[in-house]
Amino acid sequence: MFSSIARLRYLAPLPLLLTFSSLAAARDDSLFTSSVTYCSPPETLLIQQFDIAYFAKNQSIWFNISAASVDPNVNVTANVMLNVYGMHPVNFTIDLCSLFSGALCPLPMYNFTGSDSIPLPSSLGVSDKIPSIAFQIPDLEAYAQLSLTEVNTGVLKACVQATLSNGWSAHQVAVEWATGALALLALLSAVCYSFTPDTLAPFRLFDLLYLYQWTASTALLDLNYSSVYRAFTTNFAWAIGLFSASATSPIQISINDMRHLTGGNMADATGDSAVALVNRKLSPYNAMTSSTFLASSNQYTGISVENLWVSSNMTAANYISDISVASVQELSSAGDVQLVTPLSTNVLQAGVPIYVNSVGIATANSFMTVFLVVLMIAAILLAVLSVGYCVLAATSRYGQRKEGYIAGWRYRYPSFVRAWLLRICLIVFTPVAIFALYQWTLKDSWLSILLSVILFLAVVGYLLYTIILTHRLALRSMPSELYTQPDLLGSHGPLYAIYRSERFYATAPLIFAIFVKALFIAFSQANGVVQVVAILVIECMVLASLLALRPHKSRGADVLATYLATTRVLCTGLMIAFAESLNLGAIPRVVIGIVIAVIISVAVIVMFINTLVNVGIMRLIPAHFRRRRGATPGSLDVENGAEAGEKDWRPRNPTPERNIPLDPDVNQPYPDSPSQTLTDHHSLYSEESGSTTLGSLLPRRWSMQQSQPSSHSRSNSQSQYSPSQSNYSPSQSNYVSNASSPRQSVPPSPLRTQSPSHSRQPTIDEHPAFP
Repeated sequence: MFSSIARLRYLAPLPLLLTFSSLAAARDDSLFTSSVTYCSPPETLLIQQFDIAYFAKNQSIWFNISAASVDPNVNVTANVMLNVYGMHPVNFTIDLCSLFSGALCPLPMYNFTGSDSIPLPSSLGVSDKIPSIAFQIPDLEAYAQLSLTEVNTGVLKACVQATLSNGWSAHQVAVEWATGALALLALLSAVCYSFTPDTLAPFRLFDLLYLYQWTASTALLDLNYSSVYRAFTTNFAWAIGLFSASATSPIQISINDMRHLTGGNMADATGDSAVALVNRKLSPYNAMTSSTFLASSNQYTGISVENLWVSSNMTAANYISDISVASVQELSSAGDVQLVTPLSTNVLQAGVPIYVNSVGIATANSFMTVFLVVLMIAAILLAVLSVGYCVLAATSRYGQRKEGYIAGWRYRYPSFVRAWLLRICLIVFTPVAIFALYQWTLKDSWLSILLSVILFLAVVGYLLYTIILTHRLALRSMPSELYTQPDLLGSHGPLYAIYRSERFYATAPLIFAIFVKALFIAFSQANGVVQVVAILVIECMVLASLLALRPHKSRGADVLATYLATTRVLCTGLMIAFAESLNLGAIPRVVIGIVIAVIISVAVIVMFINTLVNVGIMRLIPAHFRRRRGATPGSLDVENGAEAGEKDWRPRNPTPERNIPLDPDVNQPYPDSPSQTLTDHHSLYSEESGSTTLGSLLPRRWSMQQSQPSSHSRSNSQSQYSPSQSNYSPSQSNYVSNASSPRQSVPPSPLRTQSPSHSRQPTIDEHPAFP
């Protein structure tokens, strides 16, 4: 019966690994109701509370029910149906008139309120019908339905649905705190290293948060996600400004009041579980047609219900262990049971409504929640930067030491402030674009729409201003100018400092992709196939641009960016299986959801390791363990928090952007002797041999040989171009520029004396060029 469900036992441990959950404390296997709703207008049976739990350890049932029968002279039959991942392993009908010697026929008008625990007789074989996997798989997709139908007319008198849970979920508070702690570590690393514009740590902060935001945004499409994947993505809801809240949250209550006073009429968040209001075609209900609600079977008509009430006067303590009591306390009270039918207006559709209500936020409150979070971030940024400026001003006024250093910092501080403002705009751009555009589709509160326009224009406007400014300067002069102007690099560096000068524009495609994805998420909520296909095409284009441009300065940075883009493409492609039009079974969708969650979890682990490297943890490892003998630094030290010059090991060819002309006054040869004037220029042409050294085969770069005595002119020529006497060396920052500059003569250093001692022959890169 449950053979299909039993296949999931191999995947049951995966969500525990991918959520880093330490909640492996011993608990009894149990199933309990997590939400209760009416599936038809109540006429005969009214329910106020309906909590039931089954404990496999002792095969007992605990219940806490408050219900009333209000319709007189009604003879009904009861249909009990259990839906597990779209299958119906239990579906039977009982004629209540045949039970208890007809005491329930007609159904008595009675108000029942009680809580107790009763054992189930072994003759029912309940434990054999429920596989062990049902108690272990997280976010179980199952619900039970009770239908009361009048015997004479066949009219449905009452219908109640209750979703079932086993207490395990891919959503864990510990995971939220762990991901938040990782983001905080990345933030501290970014702050420490942001004093140098081209360090990697500030850029990795954006990469990490964008990974979180993208993970959360994947659950905002109009798709039939599996419950386990939707629960997994709620671990990252805080990254898009949706912190878990309750209906009694002061912030949510204030937003509700504001909306209702400014023309809003959409429903507020419910105090119950959002699962109760989910569209019945979606997980966890998986009811494709309403006819399944009323399916009947008489295979269990002869069950003696009197056996259920044996020893019913015994208390719950007799049958429930202490650990089971803790599980019972997790039961969610149904409170005001709501009516949910295909025609109800309170049904939560796929996409943004289900996701935001899953974290306790009403659909109409989603943007205002993000708006308040952005204001809090802006206030914190303003406070921190103000404190920093006050400390800097006080130090410069009362401090006597390092006055030049303090003065330099006061000069660079405005650029530092603008750089962090730009970083914050990049970080909040994803949630602001998604929920501001989505707010325009709700047409709820005019004040919410006005604030969404203001915030959207503010963030997008500042990003466009910096992008246009940098591109205009690069096009009017040369891209290298972006890296040679300290003020521009310090303030606008978060857009391009991580990239090579010829690829300064590499951030623009990503920003444009984020905006286009937000358009599809907000305005294509009615068609999930269009959303997922469009986003897949966008992610493929981003990946193709990374493969074609390879914009980063180091090969390791290109590999990391390509890996993250590949992760997004792969996961988006797998999400096509969640399209409702494909009508894929519940169990395959659960498997695909777990696979996607594992892929994302691996990416988070990779970013965790990368964050530790950027913090500088690799410096604690001895150098001989970090590098192989003879390996270049770029082959092993992929990324760290050091200066860009220490990790920029990509081979460079001479390019016009790097041609920096030398000062003609400086580019003059020095005399070999006091009697020699500065106007005595030397040539590579040898007067004795009548030949030139151009085109000759040079010895190995670092070979050393005894210098040979020769004529005066040849000695002068050799000493003039000896690299041991030159003030240009490969370790200097302008070495590459000099190698690619127009050919000019390089003077010997006046700080060294001429000596016929050992000296190596110059290489091609070290040869002076002709004018």
